Formats: sequence, structure tokens, C-alpha cells
Amino acid sequence: MSSSSNGSAQAGRTPERLDVDVVIVGAGIAGLYAVHRFRALGLSLRGIEAGDEVGGTWYWNRYPGCRCDVPTVEYSYSFDEELEQEWSFPETMSAQPEIEKYVNHVADRHDLRREFVFGTRVTSAVFDDDANRWMVETDRGDQYVATWCVMATGSLSAPNFPQIPGIDTFTGDMVHTGLWPREGVDLQGKRVGIIGTGSSGIQSIPHLAAAAEHLTIFQRTPNYAVPAAVTPTDPNFEAQIKQNYRKVRDMQRTSAIGISGFTHVGPDGQEQGLGFGALAGFSALSDPELNKSMQQFFADLVRSRVNDPEIADALIPTDYPVGCKRLVVEIDYFETYNRDNVTLVDLRKGGIEAITPTGVTTAQGEFDVDVLVFATGFDAMTGPLTRIDIRGRGGRTLADKWAGGPRAYLGLVSEGFPNMFLITGPGSPSVLSNMIVSIEQHVDFVTDTITYMRANGTATIDTTDDAEESWAEHVNEVAIGTPFTAPSCNSWYLGANIEGKTRVFMPYVGGVGRYRETCDEVVRDGYRGFELAGSR
Repeated sequence: MSSSSNGSAQAGRTPERLDVDVVIVGAGIAGLYAVHRFRALGLSLRGIEAGDEVGGTWYWNRYPGCRCDVPTVEYSYSFDEELEQEWSFPETMSAQPEIEKYVNHVADRHDLRREFVFGTRVTSAVFDDDANRWMVETDRGDQYVATWCVMATGSLSAPNFPQIPGIDTFTGDMVHTGLWPREGVDLQGKRVGIIGTGSSGIQSIPHLAAAAEHLTIFQRTPNYAVPAAVTPTDPNFEAQIKQNYRKVRDMQRTSAIGISGFTHVGPDGQEQGLGFGALAGFSALSDPELNKSMQQFFADLVRSRVNDPEIADALIPTDYPVGCKRLVVEIDYFETYNRDNVTLVDLRKGGIEAITPTGVTTAQGEFDVDVLVFATGFDAMTGPLTRIDIRGRGGRTLADKWAGGPRAYLGLVSEGFPNMFLITGPGSPSVLSNMIVSIEQHVDFVTDTITYMRANGTATIDTTDDAEESWAEHVNEVAIGTPFTAPSCNSWYLGANIEGKTRVFMPYVGGVGRYRETCDEVVRDGYRGFELAGSR
């Protein structure tokens, strides 16, 4: 189903008033899997999606060069064993169109779209203390009442536009990589400027440079980036994966980052594998000497690929360790700086002062552009939730509660917001893992919990201040000594990219396997740390 046909089908629709068991916010990989699991329980559902189609991350992020940064055969659903055998990904780390195609196929195959309203944003979710129900409202006037509210909003779905003076005065085309238009952006013969050299910037810059008359890159902080191991999928290795998918899934679930590292001996007698992509070896980088060696490796790599020594030096990080920020995989990124139509503006030598109607003014001078691209990332992990007016017991807002940093037991439930589940929320492996593995584990946990509550006639599930605080302390403890919490580290894992956001390390670095074991132990101990109360 195309975006336009779905959107037009809902145009002028009468707002819904619906009483359901579960409201699911988001039709990405998490929301779709939640519908699949909850429907099997016989629950009544309503899914709400801001986009005009399914896909989540892979719907919104369609900028040139966007692709998965972990092996795609591992970035796939595990619940449909027939699909595992039928589907083939053409590349080892697939580009956005191929993954969006896969997600749409899953939605069609399991008839998941019919549970969603599209082109609709949740504006508020308010807990009724007396009825033990969530009251959810949307920007199209819909009102839903539900026992459980599942926030499948994604960790990286709230685009960050930096607060630069004059940003509203720009008269050219302005676009964020996380909100790239479905119809694309005309760059032919245009002077293009891009702000940001994180993952989306590094992926898109070679493509923007090839299409534009001139590309000006405004770099705030250089990033560590390694060549992407993107090759056509080897049919022999794919056959080995398909024969061993159950083993691969088990290895994923007990691993540190949700990637199996599966290998086999190829026809030439050599061991073959897919590697780990952008999540490779982050735990090993906690070794200071190894980290210094990796820093030197990156410096040598850049200097070997960039012709101008001064530009090469500007592209080499020197003030933070490898692993502080997400390691980026790149294709021809550094060679792009050898092009005659590319200019690098190192903002460490003088930052952006304003955006004008015709370009960008920095302390180093003015740069005229026709198209301005923001590759400035997201209000990660918390933004997708705090930008909604979520009110729990006593009318307390989640934004107020999290003003000093997010708190959620196991990254799943925040005290005072009963029956609201956060899929891959802050305090879970989330963005430090193969997301689809963490998504399935969370949705399975929620499914089992709802089943337990229904079997026991329980009205609400919440957590306690003590459990929440204890978990937050554990999340911080396991991060000590890692590059993520180095004194010089200012990353979006800490919220450092958002002006005024309290810096708290948000994801759980203890590992996917260890986290899963903890969740299982909590359940075996009668939902230790949770409060199940009342009668339905």
C-alpha cells in the first residue's frame, strides 16, 4: 500500500471514539510485532502511527545512503520461521529501501495494517486513577480508552533541530535526514549545505556531493568511522544461516549486543562470517591501550584516504575515545573530501552564528546555500516520549519526572505510570544492541505480563521508587570504565546533543544476554520490583 493511497483513504475521516484493551503507539518494527503478539491473545487493539505507512525508522529515514549498520540477516524478525527461509536480503548490510520492503512484506503477510490509524500523532495519554485506564487523544480528534498503553515509539524518532538564530528565515529548501521527503530532494545544480557528521551525515555526504553542484559540510565534531563491509550476499553463506537460524537466534539472545557472530567454513576452507557492523567490539574498547591503538589506526586510515593533510587532520577525532559515540560505518566518505565541489567547514575554528535567508553565517565567514540539510540527530530515547503529554497517577507528567534524567525499571515501566510499557526504553540495551532482538524480547515480556495479569485478574502493574532507583544505579555502575562515560565524552547516549537536557547515560551496557537473564529472574521471583495491584 502506498503512502498516498493510505493517506487519502483516511482524509476527512470521522474521529474515532474507541474502548480497547491495548493502545500501541508506533507502527515500526516494535509496533508491528506487538500487534502480532497481542492479537494472538484475543485482545482488542488500536495502533496509532504518525507516518502514512508502516516502517518506523525505515519509513522516516530515507536520506541518500541510508542503510542498516548491522548484518541484515540478523536484523530480521525471528517469529516467522517460514519467512526466514523464503526471504533473501541482497546485501550483507541492506540499504533503506530493501529493509522498508521487508517490513511492508511482514505487515502484508500477517495483515497487521488493519489495526492502525495512519497519519495520526498521539498528543496526550492520561491515566485515570479511578478507572485504572489510559485516555489517549490524537491530533485528529480521536479518543481511545485502554487498559494498557504500549509505547513503541522508537529510540531515535524525535528529530533534533538545533536552536540556531535565524533558522526560520531560510528561504531555500530545508530538510532533516530523519524526515527526508518520500519524493526526495532536488539537488541538481544546487549549492547544498549539511550540518552534522554523525551516522546519517557520514552515510549521506558522498551521495549529496555526487548530486549537488557544490556541497559545504559544517562539521561540529569529527567521528570515528570504519569502512562498511557491504557486499552482495553470498548464497552459500546465506544457505548456512538458513539451515542454522535457530542456533543463530539463540546466539543472538545470549550475546552482548544481539548479534550472533555466526561463522562457517566456506568452500575454500576459510572461515566466513558477517561481522558485527557498527556495534563491533565496544566492550573491548574499554581497554585504554587498545583504545589508543584504535585511535591511531583511524588517524592513519583517514590520512591514507584524504589528499589534503589539513583536511585530514580536521577529520580525525583527538579529544574523546573510540566508542564514546556510536561507531559509524561508511562507504567512500573520506574520499568525498578529495572532490573539487566539496568544502569542509571545521566549526571548532569558529562556530555557526546564524542562519540567514540565503545560507549560513559562521565565525569563519558566510556560506551561501540553496538547500540546507540537518544531520543533527535526535532527542534520543526520551524525546519520543516526553514530547507527548503523558500524565500518570495524580496528573504528574513524564516530562517533569524525567527532567533530571529518565527513570524506568528495566527500561520497561516508569513508577507512577501504571500499565504503560516502554519498548526499548531508557535503562535497557536498546541502542547498544541489535534493536530487533531487543524489541522482540521486550514485546514478549509485555505479552507474558499481560497474560499473567489477565489470568490473575490484576488491574495494574507499576514499579516502586526503590526498584527504579536500584536499577538506575546498576545501569550507571556497569557503564563505569567504558568509553561511554569517559570525562571527555559528549554523546547523544548522554543527551549531550540536546541543549538543556540533563546528562545521564541512558542505555544499558551490561549486555543483551545478561539483561534477558535479569528480566527472566524478575518474573521467576514473582515480578520482583513490580507492584501488581487491584482487581479487573
